Amino acid sequence: SSLLSSGINAEYGDDEAAQQAQETLDLLNESKQENNDRYEDQYIIQFFTEKLLSMPCQNQGFVLDGFPKTYSQAKDLFGNKEEPEDEDAPKLEYNTKLMPEAVISLDGDDEFLKKRVMNLPELVVAGTHNTEDLFLKRLTEFRMVNTDDQTVLNYFDELEVHPEHLDITADTSSNMSQVVQKVVKVVGAPRNYGPTEEERLELERIEMEKRMKKEAQEKLELQRKEEEEKKETKRRKDEWAARVKEVKEQEEEVLQAQSYPLRNYLMKHVMPTLNQGLIEVCKVRPEDAIDYLAEYLFEHNPQVD
Repeated sequence: SSLLSSGINAEYGDDEAAQQAQETLDLLNESKQENNDRYEDQYIIQFFTEKLLSMPCQNQGFVLDGFPKTYSQAKDLFGNKEEPEDEDAPKLEYNTKLMPEAVISLDGDDEFLKKRVMNLPELVVAGTHNTEDLFLKRLTEFRMVNTDDQTVLNYFDELEVHPEHLDITADTSSNMSQVVQKVVKVVGAPRNYGPTEEERLELERIEMEKRMKKEAQEKLELQRKEEEEKKETKRRKDEWAARVKEVKEQEEEVLQAQSYPLRNYLMKHVMPTLNQGLIEVCKVRPEDAIDYLAEYLFEHNPQVD
């Protein structure tokens, strides 16, 4: 109670709301003390109603297990307390927002239930209402308040929401897998009711941010790769140009070295006589300069005696 009181004071900002919440808490504590440490049905019905009308339950569905336990609890929980907006329209007997789509009754006789509880491991039973004494007490109370004409199942039958009866005593599989399969068949395949409009927009915003961030990263990565490829291409071109230059220089050096003997030979044995012959051709200017030069070279060849 002290923890709940602290949470209420923290949750409600203004004094009036906090005071109303505290009054509700006091009523709950008083009801609990007067009813053997249990809450009255009116408060439990209120808690269930508020929860079943919440957005998660309305959007995604809900499963009620073990409640309501009696005809009156079912009627108080699912009964329609609102008047129709149209005065001529008939008033529905149940609240369409709360009424379950499927009602399933797991049927088993008392001996089967007792045997099943007796066979539960001690670790599972410890701290629960499933000890032998408490279970028998709860089973007796349940049979007393659920007579043939006043059961939870009768309530749904009257509203044409007919319960599906499953005999659990006939299931010999481990963990009641056969019963589970039948339940799935009755309820149907899982359905995704989807997020609210606000949640959908938020999801779209987050997805868009992720996509834009990814695209920006991919663009930067592409630019980085292109820059690296350009640098690598330039490096290879520069390296190739340097190698070509080096090869040319080496070829020139080889040619230069190879031309020295030939040049010396020409300068010593050919060029002196050839130069004089060319000078003589320029002076005489014969009609057949080539023939005149040839005759001159033959006549003045130092190798001929």
